Amino acid sequence: MKEFLGEDFLLETATAQRLYDDFARDMPIIDYHNHLPPEHIRHNTIYHNITDIWLKGDHYKWRAMRANGVHEEMITGNADDAAKFQQWAATVPYTMRNPLYHWTHLELQRYFGITDLLNESTADLIYKQSSEQVNTPEFSTQELLKKMNVHIVCTTDDPNDDLSHHHALSLTNWGVQMLPGFRPDSFIHIHKEAFGQKIAELASLTDRHIQSAGDIVEALKDRINFFHDNGCRLSDHGLTHINAVSNPKHDVDVTVSKRLKGEAISNAEAAEYESFLLDQLARIYFKKGWTMQFHLGAIRNNNQKLMNRLGADVGCDSIGDYSQAEGLSLFLNRLDTDEQLTKTVLYNLNPGDNEVFATMVGNFNDGETIGKMQWGSGWWFLDQKDGMEDQMNVLSNMGLLSRFIGMLTDSRSFLSFPRHEYFRRILCNLIGNDIENGELPNDVNWLGKMVQDICYNNAKAYFNFPDTIQK
Repeated sequence: MKEFLGEDFLLETATAQRLYDDFARDMPIIDYHNHLPPEHIRHNTIYHNITDIWLKGDHYKWRAMRANGVHEEMITGNADDAAKFQQWAATVPYTMRNPLYHWTHLELQRYFGITDLLNESTADLIYKQSSEQVNTPEFSTQELLKKMNVHIVCTTDDPNDDLSHHHALSLTNWGVQMLPGFRPDSFIHIHKEAFGQKIAELASLTDRHIQSAGDIVEALKDRINFFHDNGCRLSDHGLTHINAVSNPKHDVDVTVSKRLKGEAISNAEAAEYESFLLDQLARIYFKKGWTMQFHLGAIRNNNQKLMNRLGADVGCDSIGDYSQAEGLSLFLNRLDTDEQLTKTVLYNLNPGDNEVFATMVGNFNDGETIGKMQWGSGWWFLDQKDGMEDQMNVLSNMGLLSRFIGMLTDSRSFLSFPRHEYFRRILCNLIGNDIENGELPNDVNWLGKMVQDICYNNAKAYFNFPDTIQK
């Protein structure tokens, strides 16, 4: 019987263990998409206790606690931090076979050196031991990133952000690059209530009078130039699906004008505006040499009661069953035909779309840029063992796993970086098992290089990240 979370955790063969130990374990991390708060990194925040850094904002854990019958007061309410931790500890044994069980204990081990299992009986001691460490300079945000050997961390930022935190850190030599990521969703979702306010802020920021869709494009182009000057080299879009309209029936300038006047617009008008804006943004990304990312397929904020009480991103999202192929094909083909298609990473949330996404990216490689079109790692509900294995197996069958740019955390937590280790162990196990089964040659040096490429080298070569940023 193997030891839980032992040295051979997730590694089923001696070859898998060798691949991990000799090639994967010590590779640096490029975390090219996450939701870490830039202000916490800039100010080198030190948290008060383990609840403060580990449970607040973690909607994965919140979902599990609700499922385990924990009252909302003990999750997102005003209960004290020790009591909230106690409720999480009582929930942990019931998360067995959920990835949360692995992540919880990996994080306790890797950050705190705590090997005891977390449960009701160990909660008080673990809370004390971990909180004493958290509230020290060694557990500041910058030190935590360096502890995990992170070289580059890319945040997710609204176009209206002033990027002051990124700029301030670029003037220091703290050891990690924090770069912004351009996330213009609030300007694409024209139906959303906040659209008018976002446009007003954009107009003020760019000193432009915005009345049309073309005005929005020009203002966002200003912001893209500003982001670029501050080190940004990638965008990200979190959409249900790609709206790509081939024969629009409405004038998008009229649609924007109506919306800004508070008038109602139809779903068709909204879809045509979104199609126009995405197309225009993609062409700007191409000219800047950026990579664009699309996270597709989530149906968000399903629980209206919790949405009204707590807002968005509180653990009430799920997998959607949207049609993806036709919109993606039309959108990418239109850009490719005009030779305006930049490097692109597609992430799907519905596992039923795995083969759709894996084959779609293969349609638009250009024979000049290695791995130009990427099917991204298992995302959100799929960033667990089965999801990662499925993604890498399908990618292997239909593309080039060897050119894959690997894992990212997509997390709001500074304690989430052992997920890179989790991914690397799963990767090494897949390849190690194939070697042991005679399905791959016993060329450990070549396959070890392939592992290192997927863990770090491919991403480093793929993104045009600046070595330095304009001061």
